Amino acid sequence: MKKYLLSPGPTPVPEDILLTIAEPMIHHRTPAFKAMVGQAIEGLKYIFQTKNDILIFSASGTGAMEGAISNVLNKGEKAIIVRNGKFAERWGEIAEKFGIDPIYIDLPWGTVVEPEIIEKLLKDKSDIKAVYTQLTETSTGVVLPVKELGDIISKTDALLVIDAISGLGGQEFYMDDWKVDICVAGSQKGLMLPPGHAYAAVSEKAWAKIETCTQSNYYFDWKSYRKKLAKNTDPYTGSVIHVKGLLKAIDIIKAEGIEERFVRYRVLAKACRSAVAALGLELYANPPCDVVTAVIVPENVDGLALVKKMRDEYGFTIAGGQAEAKGKIFRIAHMGYIECFDIVAAISALEMVLHELGWKFEWGAGLSAAQKVLAEEYKF
Repeated sequence: MKKYLLSPGPTPVPEDILLTIAEPMIHHRTPAFKAMVGQAIEGLKYIFQTKNDILIFSASGTGAMEGAISNVLNKGEKAIIVRNGKFAERWGEIAEKFGIDPIYIDLPWGTVVEPEIIEKLLKDKSDIKAVYTQLTETSTGVVLPVKELGDIISKTDALLVIDAISGLGGQEFYMDDWKVDICVAGSQKGLMLPPGHAYAAVSEKAWAKIETCTQSNYYFDWKSYRKKLAKNTDPYTGSVIHVKGLLKAIDIIKAEGIEERFVRYRVLAKACRSAVAALGLELYANPPCDVVTAVIVPENVDGLALVKKMRDEYGFTIAGGQAEAKGKIFRIAHMGYIECFDIVAAISALEMVLHELGWKFEWGAGLSAAQKVLAEEYKF
């Protein structure tokens, strides 16, 4: 059975990247590898849409998230943390580990914060040092109002820190124009690489705050990374295969164009959303993002069985819900190396599984809706 990977990370890796990372190993302290690191940093600036420093870590995205707290905030300092999903909650879990005083904005999963709420908190509490939230929340499929938050937070001394692990390279994002101070990302989603690499883009405003931080760090000491990466080298053993693969991924993204890429994922998302609506299903996210579609499982359908059947019997790996959404939603990704006919095939399989599980709909309704959007709007 042919396998299809449409999970919101890890995502499929293009064949060109797989061939590149399979090339013979080179030493991480050679001039050749340093040149690669320098090229990777410049390429990431294009993807982040920033002129700021870029840090590269051999870690999962959570490592970059940890560093974005432990290098920035001192024990007892206040930070706003928006909690509206599994990975939004992770900001709070990390903050509490480092003795931060979190001000939580708790929202129903599948919803987003109103920027005015954060604006009022910042006016009422002048000692807030940072605001932590997402670009896209992987667990629920929402997109956050980052641009609006940047306009508000940039007028204060607080930092805006964004987790773009699932969104970077797929969801529209302009770090500098949107006045984001720290943005973290990972390799295994929109960047089309295997898991194991993480990135952080850091503004000068953020570096000024980092200089005042007294938290203890060793591996994730960002000042050490900044110093070393300025010379295109890693403080420790850099992941050679990830850097090599990243260069190929940057080439692919640049060849398409970042703006064109945003449009393409927007169309894939519209096709997927149109399909599930035609099948009589409802979206979980409001507003929905462009990199993953989260769908509410009808009450008379077994959500766990749906995801399992898609994977084990039909060869399509999608994702179920996590924590409080477990069994209640399923998620189809359209990020990274996922293109129009991956979505067409996935919707076809979804119809077959829904029929098997007893959901009533008109055969081909979802497939037809997706095809119509793609035929009219997708750039082949």
